[in-house]
Amino acid sequence: MNFKQAILAFLTLVAGLVIGSSLLGSLQEPQVQNRLDLYQTNIVLKASEWERLRSEDGDDSLFSALFGGKSVDEAIQTYREARDTSRANINKILTEIPALSAGENQKSAGAVRQFVRQLEKSLREQRDFLAEVDLNLGILEARQGNLESAQKIWRELAEETGVRLDLVKTARVLEGLWSQPALLLPDSAELIQANLQGWFRNTALSQLYQVQERSEALTQLQQQIQETAEDAVTKLFLVGITPYIMGLVGLGLIVFLLFQRVRWGKEALLARYGDTPWPTPWDGYTILEVLVVGFFLVGQFVAPLLVSAILQFFHLGNDVRSQAIRVFSSYLLVAFAAIAILWNAIRSYFPLESDWFRFRFRSNWILWGVGGYCVAIPVVLIISLLNQQLWQGKGGSNPLLQLVLEGKDTLALSLFFSTAAIAAPLFEELLFRGFLLPSLTRYMSVWGAIGLSSLIFAAAHLSISELLPLFSLGMILGIVYTRSRNLLAPMLVHALWNTGTMLTLLVLGSE
Repeated sequence: MNFKQAILAFLTLVAGLVIGSSLLGSLQEPQVQNRLDLYQTNIVLKASEWERLRSEDGDDSLFSALFGGKSVDEAIQTYREARDTSRANINKILTEIPALSAGENQKSAGAVRQFVRQLEKSLREQRDFLAEVDLNLGILEARQGNLESAQKIWRELAEETGVRLDLVKTARVLEGLWSQPALLLPDSAELIQANLQGWFRNTALSQLYQVQERSEALTQLQQQIQETAEDAVTKLFLVGITPYIMGLVGLGLIVFLLFQRVRWGKEALLARYGDTPWPTPWDGYTILEVLVVGFFLVGQFVAPLLVSAILQFFHLGNDVRSQAIRVFSSYLLVAFAAIAILWNAIRSYFPLESDWFRFRFRSNWILWGVGGYCVAIPVVLIISLLNQQLWQGKGGSNPLLQLVLEGKDTLALSLFFSTAAIAAPLFEELLFRGFLLPSLTRYMSVWGAIGLSSLIFAAAHLSISELLPLFSLGMILGIVYTRSRNLLAPMLVHALWNTGTMLTLLVLGSE
């Protein structure tokens, strides 16, 4: 082993340790899926107020047929589940912090303290999240006439330690509004406006205006509720009905492809090129050089340092727009650096066989792309539901998802969208499907290469809760590429998937 190979071996070891540490560290982070479920529940609640979906006798059959069941009852169940999960996470953290501190020794003191700080940050976030859940759950219970249960929830929240003062004050305001007789506290309207959203804010304001006997304000609020309800119905169709229809198409495609595979054997679409590896002139050393140096080293160390220095030079802070610039700039830097190192690593082998890095616009790549996306919807959804049960709301998520969900800045959202829906499909498919997957067929079967490249693709996102969903998505991307032999096809699948995710986040996060 020469010096260059020894350095690469060392960097590979470091990459493995850092990725493993990041995956384990994500165990203490909450998943964004919990919030997505609540956001979607909140939109259902707003849509349920639309008078056109209700009959005069209160029959909810049309609403139930469109959106499934009685909205408030289902929302209570969703919020109770979120409450139980959050409480379990808090109890787990409270148990882990003393255990870590007790086991601290001189050699591990720094690492333990850093991990404890992460746990304490996660604890604060979980407590605030639980407080927000309790505020909303109490309103749901009150709306259903369960005043005793609602009062108990708000009273317990007001007595909790470690919760933001404004959330505690809001709990006391709500407790007073639904008391018999009602008790008005100072700054009630301001606290409701600041700490409640959507249907919950409107319900609390409606109760406040009734207590204050402000009929004109109540009439205006009802008009506003109807306007937002109609808008919510449109949003539900976008984030619920459309993916549902495409998912049904995907299930049909899965049945068709499996039937075709059984009936036609090696002539079926799924068997196409299944036994045909790529002619790979380079060895494993080149594969590691591109992945470890081009992707990991630049992505984990060089890009963050350079972008941070640039942002400090221009005096950019930590607001959403600055974070969007940081994400977009870092991703472009990683992509250009990795592509440059890839080019330098393989250019001595040019010209390559025609199957390598093939872009064919005059082919059926659009059918492969749209079909692959439809198939991915039910497959990844099922895996994600199982994954939720496995990790119980922990395991972290891509931080970009939370930023998009709560972002309001147009430029920031545009940069996030450009990163996820354009830059990521182009770069990641070029690297993981265009280079890595075919290179692995030198050492294993095509199916083995699809599986291993999908695992590396999933691990590269550094979130343990996303391993299984991203692995399943990577498998579909790999199958689409190996069967179409056209990089445009998996790029389209990836772009459609990320675009759908971004649009869902934008719709759910908008007020």
